[in-house]
Amino acid sequence: MLGLKIVSWNNALKNGLARLKPYLRWVFLGVALFFIGSALSRHWGEVASIRLTVAGYGRLAIALLITLLAHTWSGWVWSWILQDLNQAAIGSWGIRVYLRTNIAKYLPGNVWHFYGRVMAAKQAGFSVAAATLSVVLESLLMAAAAVAIALSSGIRENGLLQAVGLAIVLIGVHPRFLNPLIKIASKAKGKSIAAQSSESQSAEPRLEAAESPVNHLRLQRYPLRPLLGEAIFVLLRGTGFAVTLSALGGVAIEQVPQILSAFSFAWVLGLVVPGAPGGIGVFEATAIALLSAQISPGLILAGVALYRLVSILAELTGAGMASLSRN
Repeated sequence: MLGLKIVSWNNALKNGLARLKPYLRWVFLGVALFFIGSALSRHWGEVASIRLTVAGYGRLAIALLITLLAHTWSGWVWSWILQDLNQAAIGSWGIRVYLRTNIAKYLPGNVWHFYGRVMAAKQAGFSVAAATLSVVLESLLMAAAAVAIALSSGIRENGLLQAVGLAIVLIGVHPRFLNPLIKIASKAKGKSIAAQSSESQSAEPRLEAAESPVNHLRLQRYPLRPLLGEAIFVLLRGTGFAVTLSALGGVAIEQVPQILSAFSFAWVLGLVVPGAPGGIGVFEATAIALLSAQISPGLILAGVALYRLVSILAELTGAGMASLSRN
């Protein structure tokens, strides 16, 4: 009797969370936008006084190129993950698919870019299960790399605590610990991708929900190469962010580690928190909260808004280049 009650409670809890999930993302987005709006209203005069110089526009162009390079590199790393899953993915193919699909992360649902990559992998003759696992593993390794950078490049006052946290992250991506997490995440991601597939009105073949789970696939060795690749991706993104801030005003060289640390933490929150597609709002609010003590509030407010524009322009440019190269 007690066992039946526990099962009933678990089912009720799952059903309740499933009903609340669509509203939670709007709650997170609303809180983030309220925080950003409140900060903007307090420091609007400071933001309005910022002017871009000719050198500033040049630095923005550099930030755009660095961000585009980061996304291009990430596509190459994704092909490594597929190769580690015994799929004959070529780096140039992975880059084209990644760049072409990446902009779809801003669409409602926040899984259309994953769906596009899985579909492209299926059309290329790769296993749907392996492709689904690759997008799950990519997200997990990106998050691990970002947390590792945030812990290792920040303020050194709590060095022991940071070292312990970094060790936990690096141990956590060992297959013994990562495989159970992959199994759970793959089930959820597989259902989301299958649901988007069933809603799609395109002429492309649909993905069956039964194909998406990857229970029979496991990570066989420590993912050192893709983890290092994702760390380089996050560092490139953080560098683009730092260059964007420098285009607006004085950013001292000694502030760069704090900027990289804050960017990494803000970026990973935008990745994992169920907010708006593409992490819009969550990233900006977190970056403002973390950096406003080190950098002028007006500059950081203008910087996060400008970096969002730079990031979207880089993704649009990459998508356009990938589409042209396919023809």
